[in-house]
Amino acid sequence: SKEICEANETIMCPMCERNCTLQKLNESCIYAKVTHLFDNGGTVFFAIFMAIWATVFLEFWKRRRAVLTYDWDLIDWEDEEEELRPQFEAKYSQVERVNPITGKPEPFQPFPDKLSRLMVSVSGIFFMISLVLTAVFAVVVYRLVAMEQFASFKWYFIKKYWQFATSGTGVCINFMIIMSLNVVYEKVAYLLTDLEHPRTESEWENSFALKMFLFQFVNLNSSIFYIAFFLGRFAGRPGKYNKLFNRWRLEECHPSGCLIDLCLQMGVIMVLKQMWNNFMELGYPLLQNWWSRRKMKRGGQLMEHKISLPQWEKDWNLQPMNLHGLMDEYLEMVLQFGFTTIFVAAFPLAPLLALLNNIIEIRLDAYKFVTQWRRPMPARATDIGIWYGILEGIGVLAVITNAFVIAITSDYIPRFVYAYKYGPCTDQGYRQEKCLKGYVNSSLSVFDLSELGMGYSGYCRYRDYRAPPWSSTPYEFTLQFWHVLAARLAFIIVFEHLVFGIKSFIAYLIPDMPKDLCDRMRREKYLVQEMMYEAELEHLQRERKKNGKQYHHEWP
Repeated sequence: SKEICEANETIMCPMCERNCTLQKLNESCIYAKVTHLFDNGGTVFFAIFMAIWATVFLEFWKRRRAVLTYDWDLIDWEDEEEELRPQFEAKYSQVERVNPITGKPEPFQPFPDKLSRLMVSVSGIFFMISLVLTAVFAVVVYRLVAMEQFASFKWYFIKKYWQFATSGTGVCINFMIIMSLNVVYEKVAYLLTDLEHPRTESEWENSFALKMFLFQFVNLNSSIFYIAFFLGRFAGRPGKYNKLFNRWRLEECHPSGCLIDLCLQMGVIMVLKQMWNNFMELGYPLLQNWWSRRKMKRGGQLMEHKISLPQWEKDWNLQPMNLHGLMDEYLEMVLQFGFTTIFVAAFPLAPLLALLNNIIEIRLDAYKFVTQWRRPMPARATDIGIWYGILEGIGVLAVITNAFVIAITSDYIPRFVYAYKYGPCTDQGYRQEKCLKGYVNSSLSVFDLSELGMGYSGYCRYRDYRAPPWSSTPYEFTLQFWHVLAARLAFIIVFEHLVFGIKSFIAYLIPDMPKDLCDRMRREKYLVQEMMYEAELEHLQRERKKNGKQYHHEWP
């Protein structure tokens, strides 16, 4: 960042086709300083720490779940047969088979019917996911069109920071699309789940939860994946840029890197979504209850009469709990878990924002459940269902994405290669700040402005590892490019294997059940066996006395 801020004479190539002017590299000083906060040597260790934290979190949740299951006497509850859904019984009442557990006939869904319904459901899921990707593509086209307009804007501030304006408006539009599609997704997921006709209520909840997670996960993270792994990767080079529909030039990364765009995208979406969720959870029931009280006043029911009503009648005027129970609460926490782990290398503030949000939301949820909603119907459960498997999948995906973010999106690997292979400390076996001297100049290629045909002369710089125009192979990739590419691939392999090994080792070390709980369960089992033994012995003694036989205290 220091070299970028001091580059007064380095001219950067235009970043758009018509309205962009030549800029000096030091104009990116602020972006470079902000990027350095997230893209430094500690990023790798923080990503490893977060992957380990996710594993420890899930392993300790297993232990907590075991304690809760024991305290509520639900250890053997899952062995009981769950009741069929009325919709399933009504649909397949004509086809029956004998239940292998109860030995009684019950409705049965034939396999061809189940397979055909599942295929229709999967097709619906893929259609909705393709709709999400189409929305992301529309936002990408908007960014390509908007950057030309902002670069020629009349306001000097927007014209100077046109990249920031393009990214900011793109994020806001993307967020509005996300929240609009979420409403559609819930209705489609409900329809597809009912179409499958799940056998039991738990099967229905697991199927609906999986669809909602897939829809919202892709909806929230598709634009983030685009910025992390595709933005600026296929833009081309000056004089030979790739264009979308042969009209719009593909967007490039900022001279200080793409990480600042990724950080902005994650920060805005995470903050706005948390604010929106808190409003919908508390503000919306408050407005509904206020409107209900207002309608009651219009109907002639005086407040004095209402005060004399019993509490259960007052509670009836509150809002009913969501039809899906705690589905929305689980979904919100699981998506937040994904935000705090999947791209934590690019946005290390995500865990802090999640913590602050949860501290506030605990009190908001308490107020909502106690004062704004009717008391929910209780239901027994031994675990959180399919959500635990989803959390484990997110933990695995987080390791992979963080490896790619560090290797591809950030400048950690190019700096590492330069320090050990091309910098002033080459072959010296150590790395200091002076070893990165000249890195910025090494990471910028040279382009002849006269080839643009826009009246410019001289040379400009752009982010890439290509040969200069005066070389025998102008604008071809240099050896440093292949060294960086090989180092990136090697880092991904080493990072993933190392972190997965550490995760597996930690999961093996932490038992799923606390030792004192195991001892208590074994003690209970022992006491039950002793009681059965004593009861059987007493019964045998009575039988022998009744029959006039002598009892010698032997085992029957």
